[in-house]
Amino acid sequence: MFAERRGLAAFLLGCAGVTAGVVLHLPMFIASAPMQYRLAGMPMDNGMVFGMAAIVAGVLIAGYGLLPARTEIAQDAHAVTVAAADDAPLGQAHWRLMTVLVIALIIDVMKPATLGFTIDGMIDEYKVTPAYAALVPFSAIAGTVAGSILWGAIADIYGRKASILLSAVMFVGTSICGAMPSLEWNIFMCFLMGLAAGGMLPVTYALLAETMPVRHRGWALVLVGGLGAVGGYVAASGASALLQPIFGWRILWLLNLPTGLLLVCLCALFPESPAYLLARGRRIEAQRIMRAFGAHAELKSEAIEEATTAATNSKPMIGTVVALSLTALAWGLINFGVILWLPTDLVARGYSVQIASAFLAQSALIALPTVFVAAALYSRWSTKGTVLIMIALTLLGLLGVLWLAWVGGSPVLPVALLILGSNGVIATLLPYAAESFPVRVRGRATGWVAACSKGGGLIAQLLGVLALEPDLAEAALLMLAPTGAALGLTFWFGRETRGRDLRCLEQGERVP
Repeated sequence: MFAERRGLAAFLLGCAGVTAGVVLHLPMFIASAPMQYRLAGMPMDNGMVFGMAAIVAGVLIAGYGLLPARTEIAQDAHAVTVAAADDAPLGQAHWRLMTVLVIALIIDVMKPATLGFTIDGMIDEYKVTPAYAALVPFSAIAGTVAGSILWGAIADIYGRKASILLSAVMFVGTSICGAMPSLEWNIFMCFLMGLAAGGMLPVTYALLAETMPVRHRGWALVLVGGLGAVGGYVAASGASALLQPIFGWRILWLLNLPTGLLLVCLCALFPESPAYLLARGRRIEAQRIMRAFGAHAELKSEAIEEATTAATNSKPMIGTVVALSLTALAWGLINFGVILWLPTDLVARGYSVQIASAFLAQSALIALPTVFVAAALYSRWSTKGTVLIMIALTLLGLLGVLWLAWVGGSPVLPVALLILGSNGVIATLLPYAAESFPVRVRGRATGWVAACSKGGGLIAQLLGVLALEPDLAEAALLMLAPTGAALGLTFWFGRETRGRDLRCLEQGERVP
């Protein structure tokens, strides 16, 4: 990958600078052990100040090393697209890519999932109100929204693989959240963490769409997304249950150092985007990767482009946009609202942080095997039906949370249903959106649906910032209406895409 970049040496130097900058923050954290790892109000020492400067310089140097040596685009780049073969068998390259992407998504999802396990510790240590502490998840989610936009542009300049590398380097730097002596610094660093992580999911789906054979693409997208989502929550809750009672809430942020470096190393197993390579005139390398994945390059059809314009403005298409957007918005409200508030609610009910984290980890483990069921249903039974089932399971989870709040009992099963449904929704929604729109608007429509999912999270956290955060029962009750509406609209306007030739979308034909 570095053959036509500015320099491997610059990238490695940047990585070393970022890592050294993080390590320089550790002595102050270690020295706080007699105070139960509390740093609130302590002045930053010279090592921390120098370390922050080293992180900024390291990111810039690593970014320079990843810049392409040549910036010109091939003249015919706009007319060429890369598509996976319809019936190509899955080879070693496909399985390796899916495995690496699952691990990368677990690391990516783990960080926002960790937010719910740190809020109580922040409130206690910094002596702030819950409304003020809610600025931490609000800034993190705002960062993911900005990152989704930013990393799309960066991927066009740097390429898919290089953009993931740069994101991972930034990710390592944000681990100093765990050593910040003031909440304001945590708020700022959480925004940067969201900014670094925001582009991982779109780049992941782009890589899979360009490399997976068509008949395997649906279940592969669902499986990778689902395992990454549930695995990230298992990792976050498990780390909280094991480490937070010993080292406090700060250790959950410091874990960004080893996980971020692991992500940097895993990038060696990522292929570069063939479309990017072709656009840069690196045809031999692009052909080698396409052969490994059974993909091919083809010219775009002007007739398809013209027909798509008419298809885009049809009423069923607009209805599909509304249905999937509302589904994404409801998911964001639940995932970054109800689920994020669960640890705090369980602690308020008298559970210790360790027991609450263990309950949530058990719930996530129960939901984990069902990801394989969702992938099988999506690819072998019905794409639309699978999405509807996941929305319905989310509704059942909300009802279970209501039962937990009003009647009581063990939280494991209700939370498992909610985690299963919400993770199933996000695992199937983006692949389903990508298969529901014509080529001309597919990227924009899928991006809009993804943005709606994060917009729901911003709304949920804004309620906390304004001190309007409802209790768990009220929150679950409020989420029932948008989730039920999303179920009805998706049933009415959703398209069945399994086994269908999606080129019929380009002519405006209705896919039942």
